[in-house]
Amino acid sequence: MAEAARDVLYYGDNLAILRRYVPDESVDLVYLDPPFNSNRDYNVIFRDESGRTSDAQLLAFEDTWHWGPAAEAAYAYLTNTARNDGRVTAGVSAIIGALRAGLGTNQMTAYLVEMAVRLVELHRVLRATGSLYLHCDPSASHYLKLVLDAVFGPTRFRSEIAWKRSSAHSDTKQGRRQHGRIHDVLLFYTKSDEWTWNPVYTPHDEAYTERFYRFTEPGTGRRYGLWDITGPGGAAKGNPSYEVMGVTRFWRYSRARMDELIRAGRIVQPKPGSVPREVRYLDETPGVPLQDLWADIPPVAAQARERLGWDTQKPIALLERIIEASSNPGDLVLDPFCGCGTALVAAQKLGRSWLGIDVTYLAIAVMRARLRDSFGLADIPVLGQPTEVEGARALAQSPDGRYQFQWWALALVDAAPAGGVERKGADRGIDGVITFTDQHGKLETVLVSVKSGSVSAAMVRDLRGTINREGAAIGLFVTLEEPSAPMRAEAATAGAYHSELWNRDYPRLQILTVRELLAGERPRLPPFVLPTYQRAERVQLKQAAEQRELFG
Repeated sequence: MAEAARDVLYYGDNLAILRRYVPDESVDLVYLDPPFNSNRDYNVIFRDESGRTSDAQLLAFEDTWHWGPAAEAAYAYLTNTARNDGRVTAGVSAIIGALRAGLGTNQMTAYLVEMAVRLVELHRVLRATGSLYLHCDPSASHYLKLVLDAVFGPTRFRSEIAWKRSSAHSDTKQGRRQHGRIHDVLLFYTKSDEWTWNPVYTPHDEAYTERFYRFTEPGTGRRYGLWDITGPGGAAKGNPSYEVMGVTRFWRYSRARMDELIRAGRIVQPKPGSVPREVRYLDETPGVPLQDLWADIPPVAAQARERLGWDTQKPIALLERIIEASSNPGDLVLDPFCGCGTALVAAQKLGRSWLGIDVTYLAIAVMRARLRDSFGLADIPVLGQPTEVEGARALAQSPDGRYQFQWWALALVDAAPAGGVERKGADRGIDGVITFTDQHGKLETVLVSVKSGSVSAAMVRDLRGTINREGAAIGLFVTLEEPSAPMRAEAATAGAYHSELWNRDYPRLQILTVRELLAGERPRLPPFVLPTYQRAERVQLKQAAEQRELFG
């Protein structure tokens, strides 16, 4: 059976990538957090699509779906056997048809149709022992459960997990007239009735400990409790009856086992004539088997060290819990909507292989930076990105290609998008920013302008004016097309930036072509360039930590 690539990022539509690159039954665990705006008013999700126009200021990872040609094509594939060649079951076709008939064609239906066609592929790539966790919010979870029941089968549903992602919505005084929504939903399904499962335990809460482990052993300080060992149901349940410490009862244990516990000092009589009880130590219990309400993992706080500035970032502890429970070291974890890459970081930390897919180069750039900073992985392959000029030109000319080309080109020069990682934004002619430190730690700025169409000396002149106006040290003009001699001459008139720290001059306005960048050429900048994206903290691999603990 063919194997999927491992530890690779893919740029592009995950549906096309799943069909082209990921073989049948090659993945052990799928986690997906499809973009969907839980902050949007619920009724707006159902609004009619007629007359809707695109907004250039939308978030880079825009999290709404629209009924249009793509949704219509997906619907036809799901409901027409001639289109899908029998790869979609009759149950899936029936559910999708019923949802469209009942809800109409709106954002919610588009979302469900686009999710269904992907879930069919995700079911295909899962191994027989594999599992899938779909992360969503309550506005769509009930519909998605119907779709998942159709794709996986109702008997393959395992859990609906509620993750408490915030403490409260305290906006009643501002007119809120409904219960505060403070949880997300994780829908857990398996490919078959035999799946990978590693029990996960959480600590007992303080009230439970105080109630059931209320004694402290003299000398050792160990907490313990006394537990009932009488056999419920007596003889009818097959429990033996005999005398222990002068008391005859039906007991949970056989006579031989009871004698072993007595010799070990684990059976005590609290007072003369009382029913003997078993000693159980708190430090010997693994904790509470994981339940379906997860209130012990907080969201990524504004000041958290792991926070990267990505709006939908999930805490790494959440993904670690899922991956530890439903995969083993060496298994392959797939995240088809991987955003800033938390699932990939958790998989790498826990000794799993991974595949990440995203449809924006912005996400790809953030993930590569995060994996590099977290683990020192400097050369992560990205399949689907241009490797030559014609591929770059095709990217620029694709739908929404202007921004995808822009983010891709900014990654080539290690620049952050202007205005941060979230917005396409009004940029005043500036698409990206690089910062570096010079003499006495002074922070200096490099402004980057990216052009995918025709270029002229006037554009270079405009960038020079912006550099002067903004007080920037250096400007980079990145162009897909070859620059003319007048453009080169215009750039030369900008002069040089002199670094006091390094006592060197650097061209103040540099023109770099995509051809040069793909060949390995890089901007000429002072060495102390700051990280493009917020640096992720270094992650300690779990195996290394366990070894250090084992050997002291």
